[in-house]
Order: sequence, then C-alpha cells, then structure tokens
Amino acid sequence: MTAVGWRALLPSRADYAGLRGSWRADLLAGVTVGIVALPLALAFGVSSGAGAEAGLVTAIVAGVVAAVFGGSPVQVSGPTGAMVVVLAPVLAARGATALALVTVLAGVMVIALGVSRLGRLVGLIPWPVLEGFTLGIAIIIFLQQVPAAIGVPAGGHGSNAAAAAVDALLDARVETAWPALAMAAAVAAIMVVMPRLTRAVPGSIVAVVVVSVAAVTADAAGLFAAPVPSIGALPAGLPAPGLALPTLAEVTSLLAPAATIAALAAIESLLSARVAASQTGGGYDADRELVGQGLASVAAGLFGGMPATGAIARTAVNVRAGRARGSRPWCTAWCCSRWWRSRPAWCRGFRLPCSRGCSW
Repeated sequence: MTAVGWRALLPSRADYAGLRGSWRADLLAGVTVGIVALPLALAFGVSSGAGAEAGLVTAIVAGVVAAVFGGSPVQVSGPTGAMVVVLAPVLAARGATALALVTVLAGVMVIALGVSRLGRLVGLIPWPVLEGFTLGIAIIIFLQQVPAAIGVPAGGHGSNAAAAAVDALLDARVETAWPALAMAAAVAAIMVVMPRLTRAVPGSIVAVVVVSVAAVTADAAGLFAAPVPSIGALPAGLPAPGLALPTLAEVTSLLAPAATIAALAAIESLLSARVAASQTGGGYDADRELVGQGLASVAAGLFGGMPATGAIARTAVNVRAGRARGSRPWCTAWCCSRWWRSRPAWCRGFRLPCSRGCSW
C-alpha cells in the first residue's frame, strides 16, 4: 500500500474542519447518547458474562478510539446485543480469562480487513440477507436473557441459548421468578411505549430509572422473597492496560471464535455506518471504519473490555440529537466516563433484571 493509501486510513485535520461551529451540537449529542449508552453498556457486559465493568470499559475506551480512527463522523461504538450472542458462548466454554485475548485477536482481524480494502464488499450484501441476519441475532438475544429474566443463574446451563432457556424454565421457582420477570417485562414495555409518547427522553434510561426505583422500594418494603440482585461494586476508574503473553495453543484455540466475532463486528459496524449515512445525507469510509473498529477492540481488550462494534440504535440517537451535522461520538464516551466517576452509586444500584429487559 502506498503512503497516500495509508494516510487515507488515518485521522486528519479535515475530520474536525467543522468542529468550531458544531461543538454545541456535539456536546448535546454526547450527553444524550451517553445517557442511553451507560445502562446498555452495563446490560450487555452482564449479559455476555464478561461483567458490568467490561461493558463500561468498552463504551469508554472503544468509544474514544473508534471515534478518532473510524470512518464515520456519527458512528457510536461500544458493546452491543449482537456481540453478546457470539461472545457469551465463548466465555461460558473458556472462562473470563479468554476475554482479553479473543477481543484483541478479533480486533486485529478487523484491522486486517480494513487494510486489505475489503470494507466495500460488505456493501454488496443484499438487504434481505442482512435482515435475516439481524432477525436471527434478535431471537438468540431473547433466548439468552431468559434464565436471568426469571431469576435462574445461567452458568450451569451451557452455551446453547435455546437449551439454556428451556432448562431455566424447568428450574424456575415462582417466588424468585416473578419479581425478575416483572422487572424485565416492565423495562421492555417502557422502551416500546416511550417513543410513541415522546422522543425527547430516551426510553431506555426512563425504563431503567423507573424500574430500579420501584425495585428498591419493593425490597425495602419486603415485598420480594429475596432481594433483586444489582450490579454491585465497580472500580473507581479504568484498570491499567495489559495482556498476559499467550501460548501458541491458546491463540490457536481462539482463532475460530475470534474470526466469528471479527466478521460480526465488521458487518454490524458497516451496516450501522451505512444506515447513518443515509439518514444524514453524508458519507463514510468503509475501510477506515474497519480499521477504527479493529483498533477500538484491541484497545478495549487491553483494558479488560469486550469486542466493540458500531451500535445502530445509539448511532441513530446520536444523529437525531446532533441534528445530523456530523457530531463526533467521542463526546458520548466522555459523558459515560464522567457519569461513572461522579455517580458510582447509581451504577452499582443498576438491577440485573433491567439488563435483560434492555437486551429484549
């Protein structure tokens, strides 16, 4: 690749040519999307088995890196429900110790796709294929949330989502199932109804706040047979970056899962960027977007996060909040970081069944 070709894949001053006139819209979009992204980051971290901290780290670290190096000016990156589908079985089978390595490997593969100029090929995939792909992911996401949504730990049910859901239904107890299921259903219902009432306030944050307050009140009143589990303790800040030197056997065993994660990250990111470009009337660089998303996953893995990808829902919120003027998504990552540091008690009080409702 020539020097000119390499420069096209890297950030430039032209990326920020309109920043002087758009910084207010950038900040507004960052605050709005940050409010949406924070509970979703917690939810997807917990749902994947990586933990709430991994979701937060990914939203912040990957969000900044992808915003700087990515090829879309409005794309918001972080943990997503689709990534949970492929990551959860890997962590269930190999344990949390595989998280950093599989995340870094997947990131390197996505970078290779971008450097090889293969980003444009994703644009050739027919929409019906993408719709079927999205529908399949949605079904698996729903099934993966069933055990926790009825108060049954998912750890002992294997990595097959359908089998785990059936086993959880057979093991469920009424006294512990109904509070968790009611909370998950309430969150999902509020998220569906809120856009019909108003789009000024994100439905996810309203749902999480309302249901969490109701759960705290019910716990205090002794209405539940057992307290509804919450996120619990979170670190005061980002962990130090690091990656244990893997053996060749470890790398080889994770190549197939990493390739699956990389393919999903590439398809979902470019699909999201493509939809955002159609909404704003602007453009995006598919190859640079892959390089940016790959670097984001590598960085997230080094800090203990999970694989990142472009998030269609959060990107759409960013476009609407920023009035489609090209707001930079690093504002979202900054807002998530500030909220985590300034309101840690609120993050710790996030109720686990809420994460299942958000995923639904």
